[in-house]
Amino acid sequence: MSTALPAQAGPPLAPLHRRGPAEPGPPRPCTLPDGSPGWLVDRYADVRQVLSDSRFGRAALYDRDGPARSQAAGLVDDPELMFNQDGAEHLRLRRTLRRAFTPRAVARWRPWIAAIVDHLLDEMAARGGPVDAVAEFTLPLPLAVISRLMGLDASAHGRLRHWSEHAFCDGTRPREEVDAALAEFSAFGARLLSERRRAPGDDLVSSLVRAADQEGGIPEARLVSLVCGLVAGGHDSTMTMLGNSLLYLLGERPDAWPRLADEASAELAAARLIHLIPLGDDPGSTRCAIEDAEVGGVLIPAGSVVLADSTTANRDPAVFPAAQTEALFTPLPAPTLSFGAGPHYCLGAWLARLELHLGLHRLAVRLPGLRLAEPGQAVSWRPAGTSRSPEQLRVTW
Repeated sequence: MSTALPAQAGPPLAPLHRRGPAEPGPPRPCTLPDGSPGWLVDRYADVRQVLSDSRFGRAALYDRDGPARSQAAGLVDDPELMFNQDGAEHLRLRRTLRRAFTPRAVARWRPWIAAIVDHLLDEMAARGGPVDAVAEFTLPLPLAVISRLMGLDASAHGRLRHWSEHAFCDGTRPREEVDAALAEFSAFGARLLSERRRAPGDDLVSSLVRAADQEGGIPEARLVSLVCGLVAGGHDSTMTMLGNSLLYLLGERPDAWPRLADEASAELAAARLIHLIPLGDDPGSTRCAIEDAEVGGVLIPAGSVVLADSTTANRDPAVFPAAQTEALFTPLPAPTLSFGAGPHYCLGAWLARLELHLGLHRLAVRLPGLRLAEPGQAVSWRPAGTSRSPEQLRVTW
């Protein structure tokens, strides 16, 4: 029996942690959101295998004779993007970035990230509530961090946000509009690479250029996609996590807010929130079976499109007891799949964790009385994106 996967829900939309994933089961045939056949994998062990097993890849989805797939617009559908590469080509791209995103490297960034957080909180406190937490905090924080890493000044923030909104478009924006925005984004990425080659600095793009030149043979189009992916992914996912976490904490767990003033507790809560709240309504991460492969006792034929549903896997009661789903201040019993697994594991995971836990911790210290200024049910959601978080979030204290 085939499982039909639902299309993205229309408004009104429930908070993502209330999406209500189905009970996980063995791998089974399904109908993908675009109407084509596929396989659904949603148990923790099975999803982890698909994401880690070299017999399942992304690049084959873009072969001329590859399986049918959604034709959604946006950077995420660019075959040159690192996420859409496999094997040796993918590893070469990852090597250009891996050293920059180690836990030790991210720890060195902590002081200036904390300074950005404190500056934003100074401005919020001086302005007085109520304010829009998205406009004042959850968006400018990751924008400022990725801009600092890339060696860009604040004048670029508006353009970066505009391009990112189109880079992660879910296919509902006009294709011509998306194509025009992405053409501008790519031109920006190409200029930035050229500028850093002429005048390198201590920023991430300069490090990328040096590493790519040492590696040799990486097509320029892939470097441009890598730069654009870093800019877009480097702030959109963190903005999404911050906005959704604040909505959850202030709307449903105000009892937990005072405990975030303790930094160790805030770090535990950040890990739990990343695990609990998915980035969007996407039903899963798509892979193609390169050869016949057995997953969870079921044979998946070569050429099949496989949807690995990390959201449901992160609630698998065999690994994550249902009674502990919302236990914010206890360690997870197993690694979360929110950042993926295997060779495509998110390189920015340590940075995202740091921004979320520092942001929540310092916000709770500075504004212990923070609360929603309007009911959480009234929140409007950012439209036309593969990630989802509040478009506005009115708060006061």
